[in-house]
Amino acid sequence: MFFYFFFALLVFQRVGELVIAKKNEKWMVKRGALEHGQEHYPFIVLLHIAFLLSLFLEVILFEKQIVNLWYFVIALLAITQLIRYWALISLGQYWNTKIMIVPNDVVVCKGPYRFIRHPNYIVVAIELLFIPLLFQAYATAIIFTLLNIGMMTIRIPAEEKALSQHTNYLEVFKLSQEPNNE
Repeated sequence: MFFYFFFALLVFQRVGELVIAKKNEKWMVKRGALEHGQEHYPFIVLLHIAFLLSLFLEVILFEKQIVNLWYFVIALLAITQLIRYWALISLGQYWNTKIMIVPNDVVVCKGPYRFIRHPNYIVVAIELLFIPLLFQAYATAIIFTLLNIGMMTIRIPAEEKALSQHTNYLEVFKLSQEPNNE
């Protein structure tokens, strides 16, 4: 029963994020945003849909149960959600599931972005590993962790390149790392 509740919450969260991303995309396009990484974006969407299907099928078909150390995994996932929403709120209307860049616009370097360039990708990596582990869905955990690593070797350089081409991103990030820069 817990799995169904957890899975529904997960799907609801992802759909909600897509709604926010679409709204933000419209706002950014009005400001002159350029989209990058269109060639790999469908594969990211496919990876996340396949992850949800794999998780559901592995848990239901193989009657997987919640792991004994569930409280540790739930605590870790709760912390990742705090980081996810900290990142989302920090970026505000600039947050998106696509690589959308408004040339010469503000580079957001607050919240978790003050410390690390791509906190949401770390959150996703943790989720793709630990959500399946919560329910002992080991095949899903391994397969989608590896697929995500492969995808991030494409996604992160594409995002870094787009940000560097159209903003002073690297300079701002470097300055944010210096002490006394709040």
